[in-house]
Amino acid sequence: MTKVVSLSRLLAIRYTLDPAHVIVLATGAFDILHAEHKKFLLAAKRVGDILIVGLESDKRVRQLKGSTRPVNPLKNRLRNMVDLNIADFVFELPQNLGTQRGREDLIKKLHPHTLAVSRNTPNLLEKRRIM
Repeated sequence: MTKVVSLSRLLAIRYTLDPAHVIVLATGAFDILHAEHKKFLLAAKRVGDILIVGLESDKRVRQLKGSTRPVNPLKNRLRNMVDLNIADFVFELPQNLGTQRGREDLIKKLHPHTLAVSRNTPNLLEKRRIM
């Protein structure tokens, strides 16, 4: 089975997983992978059984990080994430993730047990409320 999946395929897979498995969701741009990304993802993986990683679209990365980003297009970032061999599934985040409604919809649909975030994640209080 391929690790890179569409959101619709991921939702179908999600509900076929053993209910005893703890699902962890981590999201981000992951544009230029570095040691802290790997450390973060390994820590997220240790929290549960299945690690799902959502990557921001190129458009969202430009919105978040400026017009010179991403350095690596989404296709490369997805492949790089798979090559780390940490995540069980990797997918492109929906474009509306920049909105409160978009974040709520994704969490409600995927229903992860844990949302892995870094110390400097935006919207932390809101993410805690949604979970």
